[in-house]
Amino acid sequence: MNAPRETVVRMYAAREDIYPREIRGRYASLRWACVWLTQLLFYGLPWLGYNGRQAVLFDLAARKFHLFGLVLWPQDFIYLAALLILCAYGLFLVTAVAGRVWCGFACPQTVYTEVFLWIERRFEGARSARIRLDRQPWTLEKLARKGGKHLAWGAVALWTGFTFVGYFTPVRSLAGGVASFGLGGWELFWIGFYALATYGNAGWLREQVCKYMCPYARFQSVMFDRDTLVVTYDAARGEPRGARPAGRAGDCIDCSMCVQVCPTGIDIRKGLQIECIGCAACVDACNSVMDKVERPRGLIRFATENALAHKLSLAQVRARVLRPRVLVYTAVLAVFGTAMAASLALRNPLKLDVIRDRGAMGREVEDGMIENVYRLQVMNTTEQPQRLRVGVEGIASARVASGSVIEIGAATTLAVPVRVRIAGGDGKPGSNRIAFNLASGDGGALQVSEDASFIVPK
Repeated sequence: MNAPRETVVRMYAAREDIYPREIRGRYASLRWACVWLTQLLFYGLPWLGYNGRQAVLFDLAARKFHLFGLVLWPQDFIYLAALLILCAYGLFLVTAVAGRVWCGFACPQTVYTEVFLWIERRFEGARSARIRLDRQPWTLEKLARKGGKHLAWGAVALWTGFTFVGYFTPVRSLAGGVASFGLGGWELFWIGFYALATYGNAGWLREQVCKYMCPYARFQSVMFDRDTLVVTYDAARGEPRGARPAGRAGDCIDCSMCVQVCPTGIDIRKGLQIECIGCAACVDACNSVMDKVERPRGLIRFATENALAHKLSLAQVRARVLRPRVLVYTAVLAVFGTAMAASLALRNPLKLDVIRDRGAMGREVEDGMIENVYRLQVMNTTEQPQRLRVGVEGIASARVASGSVIEIGAATTLAVPVRVRIAGGDGKPGSNRIAFNLASGDGGALQVSEDASFIVPK
């Protein structure tokens, strides 16, 4: 009796070197437009100024996030949560409508891989030249080409790490620290860490990040349906494939250009695959081949499963975009976006916390008055200094015995000791509820109120 054969299931396939061919076309131009737009924003924002400071700065040491004229504090963490929800539902909406276009055009992994591939082509040449260079033994020319490429990669990675840290440490002081070799340990660590991550992901791992590390590829199928736009091969038109003898019906000449330009190394003619990032490089490649063989474009194109199966026109495809899941994602985005915008517009830029001095309970002072001592923790989240008047209410004779005017700088917090007195006989023995009021200017344009307790000795 024969022993049962063992089957080995590998969770990770050995990597095969991929040498994407450079391609020109509408989608390649769009992809590079996304590269320029995202990188101009990323590298440029830290250098923009606003009101004498960095326009976008996540100052963790001071626990303040500056976004142009908006200053967010730890108490405003809810806005970060709402922003993450908006981004998530925006990604869900885009995926439901057009598949993984985010991955193919705007994902940082795709963007930096494009940049690193461009550098690689400048040093090592086109696809065939790169393949020959890797197969030949080491020579001075090969060492110079490979060394130059890695030095350029390292420069881009370090500049990227520097810019990343520049969002958390004022970028001009960070640049001064680099120039004077006076950077702090944590700044050096994060510049190096982010640079190493950029160098490793975009230079070495590349498609491995998309295949094995990115969770988005794993759950995208939940958001796909038969009306989602994806990169597809029209098998009914393309098969049988091969050279074009007279009278043959298939348009695919089996040139493998679609495979050669794919950054993840797949063959789109085998159908939709989890590795496809929707970059449409194969669309540009196939269209250029169709032009040369004088056949219509669109053998590989953005289409839906229903469009291919039922030969739907472009107008019919567009009519099927507004389906339930798209409407739900759009509605959630609209509700969350409106609520977040309204909350930001209506939020009170003054914040007040009242802490009663527990070391000094209610005590009797001159003229038989009862005094309690408090500490007001005042937060001014505006970009202008404020002059605030302190008031107290809740007991008829309550008044502020210490200074009733507070001056606080722009986007700062201030702890202010305050003494409150009431006339003897007012208020019941024990705890009495009072409220502190802060108002800016003479007209009280900005106001905030906070409850506190006033202790009357028994």
